[in-house]
Amino acid sequence: MRILPSAALVAAGLLAGAAIPLSLGPARDSPPAPTPAAHTDEHDHDHGPAEAGEGLVRMTPDQIRDQEIAVAPVRGGILSRHVLVPGTVTPDADRIARVPARVVGTVSQMRKRLGDTVAKGDVVAILDSREVADAKSDYLTALVQSELQKANFERQEKLLASRAVSEAAWQNARALFQENQLRLDLARQKLSALGLNAAEVAAAQKRDEATPNASTLRQYELRAPLGGRIVERKVDVGTAVGKEGDPADLYTVADLSSVWIDLAVSTADLADVRDGAPVAVRRGQGAEAPVGRGRVIFVSPLLNTETRSARVVVALPNEDMAWRPGTYVTAEIGIAEDTVAVRLPKPALQTIEGKRVVFVRVPDGFAKREVELGRADDDAVEVVSGLSPGEEVVVGNSFLLKAELGKSEAEHGH
Repeated sequence: MRILPSAALVAAGLLAGAAIPLSLGPARDSPPAPTPAAHTDEHDHDHGPAEAGEGLVRMTPDQIRDQEIAVAPVRGGILSRHVLVPGTVTPDADRIARVPARVVGTVSQMRKRLGDTVAKGDVVAILDSREVADAKSDYLTALVQSELQKANFERQEKLLASRAVSEAAWQNARALFQENQLRLDLARQKLSALGLNAAEVAAAQKRDEATPNASTLRQYELRAPLGGRIVERKVDVGTAVGKEGDPADLYTVADLSSVWIDLAVSTADLADVRDGAPVAVRRGQGAEAPVGRGRVIFVSPLLNTETRSARVVVALPNEDMAWRPGTYVTAEIGIAEDTVAVRLPKPALQTIEGKRVVFVRVPDGFAKREVELGRADDDAVEVVSGLSPGEEVVVGNSFLLKAELGKSEAEHGH
């Protein structure tokens, strides 16, 4: 049985500055953990999972794991500074196109509906056009005449070689052949101006000859100029197009796999914004807000005279189509990257008695350490003094250690 020390012995121990372990219970197999040197009590204090000394929070590996206290080694890194700018999602101007009515005619077929996905070159509509029929007829007629004149010219050349015809007849045949070649070239250029391919027109005519009731002479196919989705449809079947006052185009096709973020940057921040700068784009507020990452592709050299700001355009990938044109967003434009020897995540920092501290891993648990801070960004700070690379510090749930330390110091203060 252990005998309790007398009050005199306790007082003597306090005067001498010595810590005398106390116990009111039966003897244990292992000695009790030491209490801080400045404290002696006649009653045991249950410190829960940890017991603190001077700036020390004692914890076992099991307690650290149970309380999910994250520890990481101190490293150098990069601090990224940025400016916040509101913006709007817009279609990429290089990935949006209209399907114009290039000829006078009437819409006979609408092959694609609003929202359909199209590939470049897909037929989206068919027009019935007399203008197209005339152009095709001129070309086909010139083509037939060219073949006849060419055969006649070649025959005259052979006859001239055998002196069966005069040179004048040969020259006349050559002149007719060359004249028809010019006519054929002009007809081909007219087809090209209308967006028609001469070889395809000739091939379609041969198919029509086999099926006279399915003539395509008046048909004009409108094709998608790029791949994407039909985002706008302006006409219906039977609509007249091509003349003054008629709809100028039938469809709008947009490739939204990449979009633009249109920003208005104030003159105060404009000097720090550069082409190619990284940009984080957020839709909404809070940590759960979706984030996209793009880059600045254009900084306008001109200022808006009313707002005194300049237009800045950011290209943003949009493969999942989550960023819809017209959406208001907030853009974080990176303006500088500073390399620092000691970079610490902000959750590792705590404030105790007005001083910035971290908790460093030691064999018995964690020790409080004052640090001097330098530059900072949204996520981390530079530690100028107080830590060295390689030391392990608490980077998650450090507030639990602050609370435990405060509780222990309060218990030891009475």
